[in-house]
Order: sequence, then structure tokens, then C-alpha cells
Amino acid sequence: MTVRIAIVNSKSFGIYTNAIDRLKKLGEVIKVDVPKDIDGVELAEKLKGVHFIIASVTPFYGREFFENHRDVVMIVRHGIGYDNIDVRAAEEHGVIVARVPGWREREAVAELTIALILAALRRIVEASNSVKSGRWHERAKYVGKELPNLTVGVIGFGNIGSRVAGILINGFNAKVIVYDPYVPKAYIERLGCTYVESLDELLKQSDIITLHTILTDETKHMINREAFEKMKNGVIIVNTARGELIDTSALIEYIEKGKVAAAALDVVEGEPIDEKHPLQKYSNIIITPHIGAYTYESLIGMDEAVVEAIENYLNNKPIDGIVVMPRKRRSLMI
Repeated sequence: MTVRIAIVNSKSFGIYTNAIDRLKKLGEVIKVDVPKDIDGVELAEKLKGVHFIIASVTPFYGREFFENHRDVVMIVRHGIGYDNIDVRAAEEHGVIVARVPGWREREAVAELTIALILAALRRIVEASNSVKSGRWHERAKYVGKELPNLTVGVIGFGNIGSRVAGILINGFNAKVIVYDPYVPKAYIERLGCTYVESLDELLKQSDIITLHTILTDETKHMINREAFEKMKNGVIIVNTARGELIDTSALIEYIEKGKVAAAALDVVEGEPIDEKHPLQKYSNIIITPHIGAYTYESLIGMDEAVVEAIENYLNNKPIDGIVVMPRKRRSLMI
């Protein structure tokens, strides 16, 4: 028998690199596409005999999967988020979980975040569509605001959130306030930001709110009806992290009420979505199809990180981007 590696539901892995050829030197490589909502038993059957899984944002690798799949020794996320993996169940079953280290995607996602902030603030998409529809004369409708006069609230101050803050401060002279209970106040303030003690404080002060936190039970729907009630009138919401951080029905409600002036989203709850999704009818909501990490540089770095993780496992070397390293790990049985 040989090592078996499965690339699951990924449309971008190996497109711009020789990553697949490198993996083929390690063992058999297969590509597998499954429904995003496949149950754990069926998923385990589909991946039977696979030792390494290169995972995309779907499907969900839950307890049922780990209970029914005895061959996998490591799951590597081709990305930085790992909310579609039950890490506790993986650890209990001796499966290593790794992800792409955050710095690999940092510039790409930060730059898209800035682009979305500017697009929403200056109503770029709406203005462009008006010209395409022969309505150049409506240009007076598209009056925006300037960042130096605004307060931007950054939720989550990791690799990406801190880079976004740095660009806003150094590039645009914006005032940036930060809420992240896991990052020291001194570090946040050393980078020129203002530390706030609570999410409520950030919600009340911000003209623009940008999300850069991971998805957990604690953060799911952190932007809900209660949160919107505390925000300023005319607030702009930007999300390049995870769609489930925002309660979609609440966002629609406060767009309808006019309290939210605009939203720019690279991620949407329950993605992928189609043209019939209720968010699509609003001209002041910009949606991009989860392309935050889609630069050549980022995708090349992500591929390298994934391949290196598997190579290092096989060569008994330290693995970068570890999320879970069980004390009692499964053996590679080949």
C-alpha cells in the first residue's frame, strides 16, 4: 500500500504551482468533490483509505466522520479558517489538524478588505452600474465620505486585522479602534490604534466595522439585531472573515431600515449563494465570492504550506500551522 492524499472540494489548490506533482512523489493523489452538507458516515465512506485530507471550506468534518474513518492521520486546511473541522473530535481520535499559517494570506485578504471599504464608502459599484445603464447624469447621488474623518472599528486583531488597521492608519490617516479580548492593549496601542474594552463600545463608536475574527460558538452571529441597535446610523459593515459572524436576517432588516448604509461582504452565511439570495436585491450590498485569498502570491504560498505540512509529517519534522496535535496520535498504516 501507498500513502493516499485527497484534495477535497478545492477549486484552487495546485492551479498555479507544482503542488500536485510534489504530492505525487509522496503517494497517490485523488481529487474528490462532495456536497457541502454531506453527512459524516457518507463522507467517511467517500474518503475510505485516505491518509491525508487537503480540506477546503466545505464539507464539515465532524465527530461522526472521525468515528467512521480510521485511516486519516492529518487534515490540512487549504486556508486559515478551520471552523468546518470539529477539532475536539479530531483530537480525541488522534488526528492532527493543521492550517495555512495566517501570514500566507495576510496581504491578500487585507488588501481586499481595504478595497471593499473604499467600494462601499464611495459607492463605486453603484456608480459604475449607473454609467453602464446610461445614467451618468445621476453622479451627484454618489457622494461619499473620507476616511480621515471616520472611525473604523476592527473586530479581531490577528494577522489580517492588524494589517488592515496598519493600512488604514498609515495610508489613510483613519482613526482605528480595536476590539480583541485576546490581544494585549499595549500591543494594539503601540501600532497606533485605540483599544476598546468591549464590543458594545466598538459598535457605538464606529462609522465602519470590519470583521477579522474566527468563527466559534461564541462569535457566531455576533453581529445580530442587538448589535445593530447599538450601531451608529449610516454604519458600513465589511466582512472578509466568515459569513456566519453576521445574522443575515438582521442585516437585511437594518439595511431596510436605513441604519446600515452599506455592506461589503466577501463571505456570506451559508455560502455559496446564488442570484436568488435575498441579499442580492440591494444595490448597497456588495458581495464577492470568497476571493479574499485569491491573489497569485497568496495561492502559491497556501499550496506551499499545505505540501510542506504533509512532507514534514512524513519526514518527522515540525509542522507549521498546527491547530491540533493530539498527545496520542494515529499511526500511518500503509
